Amino acid sequence: MTLLNKFGIGGHSDISRNPRPSGSSSPNSKSLSATAPGTSAGSPGSSRAPEHTATRVSNGLKEFLWNLEGLGRGTLLDLGAAWQTTLNFFIERNFRVSTEDILRGWKIFLDEDEARLRDDPTLPEKLDTTPEGRASRFLKSNMQYKPASFDAVLLWDALDYLDPAMTRQTVTCITELLRPAGIVLAMFHSKKAEGFQRYRVADSNTLQVVPARSLTPFSKVYQNREIQDLFSHFRTTKSFVGRDQLRENLFIK
Repeated sequence: MTLLNKFGIGGHSDISRNPRPSGSSSPNSKSLSATAPGTSAGSPGSSRAPEHTATRVSNGLKEFLWNLEGLGRGTLLDLGAAWQTTLNFFIERNFRVSTEDILRGWKIFLDEDEARLRDDPTLPEKLDTTPEGRASRFLKSNMQYKPASFDAVLLWDALDYLDPAMTRQTVTCITELLRPAGIVLAMFHSKKAEGFQRYRVADSNTLQVVPARSLTPFSKVYQNREIQDLFSHFRTTKSFVGRDQLRENLFIK
């Protein structure tokens, strides 16, 4: 038995899917608890080496990890691209990591919804195509984990690229998925982003910033009061402002 097969990673993908409730499916969701050194995460985000990768000191990540110290075998949900470096970083710290590339999944969902509407003009009579309705339908087939499944969530800057209705329902969903005292690391742009980028963990207080092709248009710059309102069910927050116009926020349930 090879090392990959031993950990259930054989075949064409290096990540085994997380068991889900019956009737649910999400092509962008993966789960990993162990991997072999030097293997790919099996995600478009991790399979292409970027030409230009910058780094940034992340006080938010440092505080995020400090809050997770002593947890033992924790569970983490990464809502960005499945970078092997990030996966390895947390797996080496005894975390079971699930990935759900929410922006990619949302883009695919919207494209498929628009195609269906073009093919069937009567569809609006059958489906709720309002922003709230679309967000609800998306989350019914994605982010399908049991309540209180995770100790931590890496949200990155995804909320800046989701429409407000989807943002509100995503935060509600995350709140339900977190265990008591669970923690979220989220990032917000203080002005409209000049370009789309992904993030991966380099070490305990450093992130690599990877320019990437935009999946969805930049949606909204959130003010501090709006952020607090979104995470009103979280009892503790911390915020770190960087020189690159990014605010790192920590929310503890």
